[in-house]
Amino acid sequence: MKNSIFLSVALLSPIVAAPALAQDSTPAANPASSEPEVVTGGDSLSIAIGVGTIPSYEGSDTNRIVPIGVVRGSLSGINFITRGTQLFVDVVPNDPGPGFDFELGPVVGANFNRNSIKRIDDPRVGALGTRKTAIEVGGYLGIGKTGLITSDYDKLSFSVSYIRDVNNAHKSYLITPQLDYGTPLSRKAYVGISANATYAGDGYAQTYFSVDAPGSLASTLPQYSAGKGWKNYSISGLATYSLTGDLTHGLSLIGGVSYSRLLNDFAESPVTRIAGDRNQWLGAIGIGYTF
Repeated sequence: MKNSIFLSVALLSPIVAAPALAQDSTPAANPASSEPEVVTGGDSLSIAIGVGTIPSYEGSDTNRIVPIGVVRGSLSGINFITRGTQLFVDVVPNDPGPGFDFELGPVVGANFNRNSIKRIDDPRVGALGTRKTAIEVGGYLGIGKTGLITSDYDKLSFSVSYIRDVNNAHKSYLITPQLDYGTPLSRKAYVGISANATYAGDGYAQTYFSVDAPGSLASTLPQYSAGKGWKNYSISGLATYSLTGDLTHGLSLIGGVSYSRLLNDFAESPVTRIAGDRNQWLGAIGIGYTF
């Protein structure tokens, strides 16, 4: 998941990660076969909504329930997907079916970490004050291979994203390499796993994990100066099951869970070490519809 804790919507990504499959329109031609067929392309739209549990702020030891959603589509060979509060657009058209898939495009999103006192459960962290909403803009590139291990329709991909705040909130950057693997179990079921790590700049560390002298006096937390470095790693699992058709159309049930562990200065900060927890858990369940 990009941007770690605050992108729990990515847990609903099975609906957008499933490969292009289709049910044979003439089953009598091969009644014993349960293998899906490759779709030859075309426009599509998938929408999912649900509820999730996420930490009240990055580094918190308490979770809150939030509504979540995701949208994914393909229009004239240009693919787009929302992952949490970020929009990814892949501007490189690729042929459907087995083979390599190259990805390149812009990323734009918002980071709402600690932007509202109502969403900060720990009064000590609340006493440090709220932060501006960060508007983060950047890009990503990646490569994937479809038809690798279990069938012609599983996919392994690797990508790297870079985003920078342009709203003078944390005035810094995040770099996230990510590895994803997903496979359909049948026409109706799909599972996937992913792993990523995020490197954060000095501005991000100072904004969300440092405690200055006035903040220490107000919150009783000790002073601390956090610096750039690897912020966290995350491991996620997800699944979807079609309720009305197959993975390419109709209603689906979707769920996922993610574990993230804060590292280095981000874990040693009093915001995490004293007032929170370096271990971060997220979960989500919802329904989706593919048109």
